[in-house]
Amino acid sequence: MTATSELNFPLLIETDDLVPHLGDPNLRIVDLTRGSVYAQLHIPHAIHVKPQQLVQQHELASGMLPDLERLQALVEYLQLSPDNHVVAYDDEGGAWAGRLLWNLHCLGFTKTSLLNGGIHAWLAAGLPTSADVEDLPVVEHLLRVDLSHASQVRIEYPELLELVEQNAVQLWDCRTEDEYTGSRLAARRGGHIPNALHYEWSTALNRENHLKLRDLEHIQQRLQQLGFDFNRPVVVYCQSHHRSGLAYILGRLLNWNIRAYDGAWSEWGNRPDSPIVTGEKPL
Repeated sequence: MTATSELNFPLLIETDDLVPHLGDPNLRIVDLTRGSVYAQLHIPHAIHVKPQQLVQQHELASGMLPDLERLQALVEYLQLSPDNHVVAYDDEGGAWAGRLLWNLHCLGFTKTSLLNGGIHAWLAAGLPTSADVEDLPVVEHLLRVDLSHASQVRIEYPELLELVEQNAVQLWDCRTEDEYTGSRLAARRGGHIPNALHYEWSTALNRENHLKLRDLEHIQQRLQQLGFDFNRPVVVYCQSHHRSGLAYILGRLLNWNIRAYDGAWSEWGNRPDSPIVTGEKPL
């Protein structure tokens, strides 16, 4: 086990960045792979978090930010203190891992990193794994659960609707093209929020390189070609703020002023009065 150290990881880290710090008491490695994967193998000292620990079901929406009580339970489960640094990974390229980091950012906790490529990149590098489930040491001073910072990274339906009606918001729809056009229905109504531009979240992943992110400059150029303006704030959404977990992290990596709409299409498309657009994407 390594000694306690100050962990100055950036928001995106590579497997080699993590290896020297395995066992650091200030490090919280959080695994968001499927339970069957975690049970078989995971990064040593990683604690497993299930997707249902990150979301709360509302009447119309399936992926809302949990209430304070459930966020407190997550902090206690992770034994997370203000001194810790969280490194999250999954087995799908970063969506659930990004969603966890967004939840923590809503609490004002930003000592967070996404492991590029997740467990796929870790295994490809031939790095050690474990099947052990360890008990975390009890932390004296847990992170304070406080949502006063949440509006910096989160937008809720009433504010978003007002901005849409005023044509005063830049929107990134990161679902599939079929969901965007409305040809695939995942709520009472299909389509997209007016003026939303489409860039599917998984387009950013390099499937030939262990689901690591493509070159950030390349991603930014493609987004700009689609019509996005990096000098203006953007709101990202998917169906339940799962896939947009990675898109949110991408925005942060590109120094974009980005917020996520966790009500997402499950709320927007299930409401009878939300303005929607259907039809093919512009070329």
